[in-house]
Amino acid sequence: MPLASIPSPSQGVWYLGIIPIRAYALCIVLGVIVAVWLSERRWRARGGQKGTIIDIAVPAVIFGLIGGRLYHVITDWQTYFGSRAIKPAYKALFIWEGGLGIWGAIALGGVGVWLAARRRGLSMTALADTIAPGIAFAQGIGRWGNWFNQELYGSPTTLPWGLEIDVDHGGEPGVLYHPTFLYESIWDILLGFALLFVGRRLNLRYGRLFALYVAGYTFARFWIEGLRIDPVGGVDHAVTFLGLRINQWTSIVLFIGALVYFWATRNKEGVEVVAPPSADADPAHGTGQSDPGSTDDTRASDTPDSEALASDVPAADGGAGASGEGRSATDGDGAAPDADPAHSAAGLADAREAAADDRGAGSGTDDAAVTADAAVVVVADSREGAEEAEKEPGSHAGKETNTR
Repeated sequence: MPLASIPSPSQGVWYLGIIPIRAYALCIVLGVIVAVWLSERRWRARGGQKGTIIDIAVPAVIFGLIGGRLYHVITDWQTYFGSRAIKPAYKALFIWEGGLGIWGAIALGGVGVWLAARRRGLSMTALADTIAPGIAFAQGIGRWGNWFNQELYGSPTTLPWGLEIDVDHGGEPGVLYHPTFLYESIWDILLGFALLFVGRRLNLRYGRLFALYVAGYTFARFWIEGLRIDPVGGVDHAVTFLGLRINQWTSIVLFIGALVYFWATRNKEGVEVVAPPSADADPAHGTGQSDPGSTDDTRASDTPDSEALASDVPAADGGAGASGEGRSATDGDGAAPDADPAHSAAGLADAREAAADDRGAGSGTDDAAVTADAAVVVVADSREGAEEAEKEPGSHAGKETNTR
């Protein structure tokens, strides 16, 4: 009997009333939470919008679970279908009993990410590089669900970290097995930290960091898969081709593909969109608009109606408006003309006061029109008074005119 070993949990499900709490599901959920949290931080550090990863995680997780289960059922179809099936066909839907193929989860989960990225106008490669370390950590955490289910263990071993497996789960009394779940968990967590370091040090872009994740994971998965004795593809034995298991061949193909992509994109250049063009725009208003109650709107609304109206009234000496070119024009001798009496302080003050009284009283359109008419009368009266004063020889206006 070995002096040391790793015991397996006596149970993998607990009940909260009638609600089952499964350790396998908890491990997966915890892995997803860690992946989303880390990826969200990394995305915002790249300049992306807050909450983008959280939103994208929803379709990614749903598609990933479906893809992972499909891969498991396809590669282990004889477990649920056929004359030698050991489980009823409907249990192919019982995801909580274990059985998620990481290859299917990544593939179909990637489809969910792509759909979300396309709808938001984001670069798929930027998202892939951002979430790569998080996926590795999620896998490392999720593998502990296999420990609770006492599944996917390796061949017998005499090593002091051998894993105990109950007879109900295929183990033999006194025999220890390679804890392949632990090997992969440790490797995935180390891979996650390595990706964080390499990504920061080399500033890898355009999906190259994700390619390193695929290469790193498949490299370890190849030899870990070789230790396993679970019957992948069969009922009582694993299906092999040229002496290798199905998942080993999958690892070889993906490893080579990841290296080819990493090399092919070594000189790639371009812009990766991490935030849509409209992300920086204020959703409250379009370009050039000001917020309600801003100083610009206040200044525009405070312009006296009488001033605007007076500016449109023709001047007596040539038709120039009171606020137009006629006011700034000069006489032939270069001297500035006298101030137009029609714009005397008294006349304009009366017009402003009348307009202000109307606005303060909350008068409607008809009252404003009456006020405007009153302003015209005041300005016209001022002009007539000024013209009569110029005709009188002793007037002050006449003296100034004669002086010029």
